[in-house]
Amino acid sequence: MVDQTSISDNATLIGSVDETDHTQGPADAPVTLVQYGDYECPYCGRMYPIIRSIRKKMGPKLRFVFRNFPLKQMHSYAVRAAEAAEAAGAQGQFWEMHDHLYEHQNALEDDDLRGYADELGLDGDEFERSVFVEHRYEEQIRADFKSGIHSGVNGTPTFFINGSRYDGALSEDALLLSIENAM
Repeated sequence: MVDQTSISDNATLIGSVDETDHTQGPADAPVTLVQYGDYECPYCGRMYPIIRSIRKKMGPKLRFVFRNFPLKQMHSYAVRAAEAAEAAGAQGQFWEMHDHLYEHQNALEDDDLRGYADELGLDGDEFERSVFVEHRYEEQIRADFKSGIHSGVNGTPTFFINGSRYDGALSEDALLLSIENAM
């Protein structure tokens, strides 16, 4: 039974998880945790190690999904950081860049992003072109953002457990309990 104090009755995830999403864990896991996040958001930064710990504890029982929700009015580097993650994803290293961005959250300027791409061994010319010239991933980021808006997301981080918005405490114990109760 799911703890009703932490799962919203009136907010459900709009848009099912599909091949356009960044996922970790098996598609048939009993629990899917979707996060709408912003790489510059300090609250997302605080949740990053908590989510890593929960993923480790849950193992194959959890599928984790990350969707971009850059709050560009508050975080001037959030959109560009999301573009960098998507560009890394196109080169097979989304999660490596995702982790790097959260681990270096206070350094998200353009030259920092270029340096992270270099550290990850990405094709620098392709990264430069897709992020800084063509803005190739803006539409994907916009689609993530719109799905969040339609799902009732109004801040970051926002989580959905098996399609229902989690409104409980942003602590490892509370979130893990709700995930376990959803199984």
